[in-house]
Amino acid sequence: MKRIITLILSCLLFVAPVSACGNKDGDLKVLELNEVTHSVFYAPLYVAMENGYFEEEGLKINLTNGGGADKSMTAVLSGTAQIGLMGPETVIYVQNQDKVDKPKVFGQLTQKEGAFLGSRKEEPNFQWTDLQGKEILAGRKGGVPAMTFEFILKELDLNIGVDYTLNFDVQFNLMTSAFLNNTADYCTVFEPTASEYEKEGKWHIVASVGAQGGEIPYTSFIALNSYIENNTETLKSFLKALKKAHKFMSTSTEKQIAEAIVKQFPNTTISSIETSIKSYKNIDAWKTDLQATEASFNRLQDIMSNAGELTERVPFNNLVNNTLAKEVFG
Repeated sequence: MKRIITLILSCLLFVAPVSACGNKDGDLKVLELNEVTHSVFYAPLYVAMENGYFEEEGLKINLTNGGGADKSMTAVLSGTAQIGLMGPETVIYVQNQDKVDKPKVFGQLTQKEGAFLGSRKEEPNFQWTDLQGKEILAGRKGGVPAMTFEFILKELDLNIGVDYTLNFDVQFNLMTSAFLNNTADYCTVFEPTASEYEKEGKWHIVASVGAQGGEIPYTSFIALNSYIENNTETLKSFLKALKKAHKFMSTSTEKQIAEAIVKQFPNTTISSIETSIKSYKNIDAWKTDLQATEASFNRLQDIMSNAGELTERVPFNNLVNNTLAKEVFG
């Protein structure tokens, strides 16, 4: 991951700067938002989009899928996207590079690891120590999913490469198909795919990675520092729309939330999305005030250090700007 970010920064020296002001679509300001993947895990964002809360705040969101945190960060660094939704480990990697205009977290969407552990067989009495001697697909090396998984097992005195194997060879978006084609013994998977495939009998969900892993700033809204400083009203409008989404979700049933966002998942049933929403509520997945905490970022850097991916710890204030979230959420 660090090598990828370094290469990105080198290449961007030769990229013409893109306007950070955003385009206009009628009376709405268009924001390009690149998400790391598409999952019910990001339900508050989709609620804000589908319920028209961004339009109410004078914004239109053009959503694109990066298919990996490195690609989402590339979009932010190049100006292709004003906002990235991705793991904040990317901000730490860039902070440790020689770049003047660095990205920062201005809002935290999720506070738990969002994946569930899939097995080919039913394991009603599954224990994390059952992974001893097994091979697991948990994401690419240097990404938060794989590093968090490794940290969880380290806390249980299981060591990577000795007691178990993490397979880093499969691209994030291809892990599910690789697992279904008999690669590895276990696979981590996000909703709604986790529940949908379990209903189809393709695998069995045996554990929640987030429930075991505790609080970390798993997925955050990230923008270049210059964009945050020069577009405060735009980003406050963005956060206000998300505040409305959280209010809707706090007063709605899982089915009502599923009905609100089903257009985001055209090949998925409302019932499956409802199950997914319930799964994420059960692990308290969403950060409802969007304000990152220093304690959670310290834990993230512990996770990165354990994985051998952090050369130098970065002060919290260099990574996060909570100012706008505090103004909006109080």
